[in-house]
Amino acid sequence: MFIEWVFKNWLEIFGALLGFISIYFQIKQHSWYWPISIVMVSMYAVVYYQSKFYADMSLQLYFFAVGIYGWYYWLSGKTKNKKATKQTVPVIKLNSNNWIKAIVATIFFYIIIAFVLIRFTDSDIAYGDAFTTAFSFTATFLLARKFIENWIFWIIADVVSVGLYIYKGLYPTAILFVVLSILAVYGYYAWKKELK
Repeated sequence: MFIEWVFKNWLEIFGALLGFISIYFQIKQHSWYWPISIVMVSMYAVVYYQSKFYADMSLQLYFFAVGIYGWYYWLSGKTKNKKATKQTVPVIKLNSNNWIKAIVATIFFYIIIAFVLIRFTDSDIAYGDAFTTAFSFTATFLLARKFIENWIFWIIADVVSVGLYIYKGLYPTAILFVVLSILAVYGYYAWKKELK
């Protein structure tokens, strides 16, 4: 029974394992985070499609594109911040103007995604799927630019995702997101040291 379940869910299980590996590299600010994440999101696009998490499925395409951008950005070290060296991009904070932009962008994404899911799909978790997707959109962009606040957006998205994945029976993914929630808190404090 267990082996049959493993074979049936191998893509999700392997994707979750890659998620654990990628979060390690994210916390360490290592550029290997991006290629591992690109493979993981490719796998999860299929998992989410099969589970009718349509917004999360679409989000994987966004993650893929931002993954390429983030990988390039972290490797090139190009930034306007004067603290940067040629080899690294420093951790930075959002100013109040950028906080407002991040919140407005998240609300905008939520409204659009919820509308599309309700109007054009058979999703039974449209509002929750839209919520976590909107927060993940913003978090990923902030991560690519190394804003420490990416962790705050990830914590919110991850905690809400746990409940959604349990509801849909995606237990390996729910476990992954419990761990991701804990590691996001750790990641926030690890990155905070870089600001001092």
